[in-house]
Amino acid sequence: MGLLNNKKALILGVANEKSIAWAIAKLFHAEGAELMLTYAGEAIEKRVRPLAESLGALTAPCNVTSDDEISALMADLKKRWGGIDILIHSVAFADKEELKGTILSTTRQGFSNALDVSAYSFIALLKEAQPLMADRDACAMAMTYYGAEKVFPNYNVMGVAKAALEASVRYLAAGMGTDNVRVNAISAGPIKTLAASGVGDFKQILNTVEERAPLHRNITQEEVAKSALYLCSDLASGVSGEIHYVDAGYNVTGI
Repeated sequence: MGLLNNKKALILGVANEKSIAWAIAKLFHAEGAELMLTYAGEAIEKRVRPLAESLGALTAPCNVTSDDEISALMADLKKRWGGIDILIHSVAFADKEELKGTILSTTRQGFSNALDVSAYSFIALLKEAQPLMADRDACAMAMTYYGAEKVFPNYNVMGVAKAALEASVRYLAAGMGTDNVRVNAISAGPIKTLAASGVGDFKQILNTVEERAPLHRNITQEEVAKSALYLCSDLASGVSGEIHYVDAGYNVTGI
């Protein structure tokens, strides 16, 4: 018996086989969940569709900046599944030019885009998903990073966006708690993914974590997926509004 038998899981943010969301999808499938993976645009679809097919997962388009596409996705899921047990938000974006130098390089439009895609989209998704998740012992989970709390080189506006996302997790936990829906986030250590490649001098962050983290190494996508499994299963039935660190202990260090 898998931990997620008969659960319906919507996963947003698979970009390729190195994505954290893909590691989560594989583990959730192995634990018995039925999956839908989303994509934004044809380029991502070409990478996501074969991955989804390898797990027997459904696919659907969803540009999280479009309320119409979010509504269409939820209408499709209501027709196919009747409800949603798990929603994984592993989506973030900032202009590559604004992930260099300091926060002062952030433009007004760049700030708006980063906050919209990386933070508001979680609220927008749960607003539409709420009727499908209510009273199912459901849970939602977002992906964040320690750059929401502390300054990291070149992370800039993405750190601000992740701070907004973490605050949103707490308010969403309160807003959806009456429907018995839990909302949490994982603060993952740095991992070489497509998203991370946009951060200037990302290798410096990896090297620093390896040197200073209590475990003296970086983490893997699979380790994040295992914590996601815990948070989205009955093992974490009493956990909501939490930011769970999977970073080899780096967040506890002072130097």
